[in-house]
Amino acid sequence: MDTIASLFSFITTPVSWVIVQFHSMYGAIFGPDTGWAWGLSIVSLVILIRICLIPLFVKQIKSTRAMQTLQPEMKKIQERYKNDKQRQSEEMMKLYKETGTNPLSSCLPILAQSPFFFALYHVLNGIATGDTIGVINESLLASARKAHIFGAPLAAKFTDGSSKVEALGASLTDVRVVTAVMIVLMSASQFYTQRQLMTKNVDTTVKTPFMQQQKMLMYVFPVMFAVFGINFPVGVLVYWLTTNVWTMGQQMYVIRNNPTPGSKAQAAYLERLTKHVTSHGKARKRSERTIIKAIVAKGRDRNEFERKFINGLNKAGLAAQADGSVVQSESQAAVQTEDGTSTSAATPKRQQPKRQSKSQRQSGGAAASGGKAEGDAPSSEPTSLSKSDEPEDAKPAEPAKKQSGGGTRSKAQSGQRKGPQRPKSPSKK
Repeated sequence: MDTIASLFSFITTPVSWVIVQFHSMYGAIFGPDTGWAWGLSIVSLVILIRICLIPLFVKQIKSTRAMQTLQPEMKKIQERYKNDKQRQSEEMMKLYKETGTNPLSSCLPILAQSPFFFALYHVLNGIATGDTIGVINESLLASARKAHIFGAPLAAKFTDGSSKVEALGASLTDVRVVTAVMIVLMSASQFYTQRQLMTKNVDTTVKTPFMQQQKMLMYVFPVMFAVFGINFPVGVLVYWLTTNVWTMGQQMYVIRNNPTPGSKAQAAYLERLTKHVTSHGKARKRSERTIIKAIVAKGRDRNEFERKFINGLNKAGLAAQADGSVVQSESQAAVQTEDGTSTSAATPKRQQPKRQSKSQRQSGGAAASGGKAEGDAPSSEPTSLSKSDEPEDAKPAEPAKKQSGGGTRSKAQSGQRKGPQRPKSPSKK
């Protein structure tokens, strides 16, 4: 154990120093030998580490989304070179290089936390065995051995025997109950974190083996935490439980405010954003402008949720700009029609002519023919139905009179089909 501790001395000393500094602060409030002082020191250590890892977490999100976007291309490469594994690997690496993605980026937060986890494990193990490690001296060691969290010592494990637990000043029942509850909470928080990622923040339009692997990990990780958790000291369980709760809350914030395109979370976010922008007439937050800018830049590549968002702004008389801002647009202003539907003022809705009955078309054709005959006649000549002495070529066309009387040929001239027509039934009024 001394050899392993010496290998991690480069990180155990800083970790123990941070714990001691937090312990001195909380010890002044709760007492130096209480479980609250030592437990909150471990929680504060986790929070400090996770704050430092936020840039890696952001990089992880970008890498995960890039990998989701590349899944269709990766699937094509796998199908094209399914019999040539070497060529398949070369094409995959070429795709990663062209797009600037790295599959290992999604594991960066976990890999970055591993040294701190091992360092904390050795610090707590030194407390259990009574060995000083890092900056923890004899007095701090004695204080830490007296600290209990709900009756369980910081250095106690679920697998410890009764003699070892009694040496730490606790009962085996208390240790088993506290560690079992913490293991269940740790596994449950891990499961919920992975589940909300798969159900809310995954592009539902992409169906690839990568998604199946993520679903499998949703069940594998909690089981792994449960199996390994029985060998962790109470202090390490506090560390991992705090880490999982932080990850769950951090992920909930990201899903709500920066969801994956094409996911259910994006649909809910854009619906809230539409209501917020239309009520204020502009995008008030920088994050909102960033999202709108990305949607506008996609153009025809927008998904159904993004198109619905743009259409919602247009109906409200707003227009999204390339810089992410939203301005009033007169050309896209919504106009309420008589039937209650909204249309654009720039492109008014085309009104279809009402369908006329046969009697209306017959009377209308006759009136049009009569009006045309009257309009063609000079105003100085009186209208007469008697036979004129003028030559037939100077008279108005005889078919026009037949059209006005019978209305048979007027249908052909008004755009209806020619040929014999069925006898008209009398109009029922």
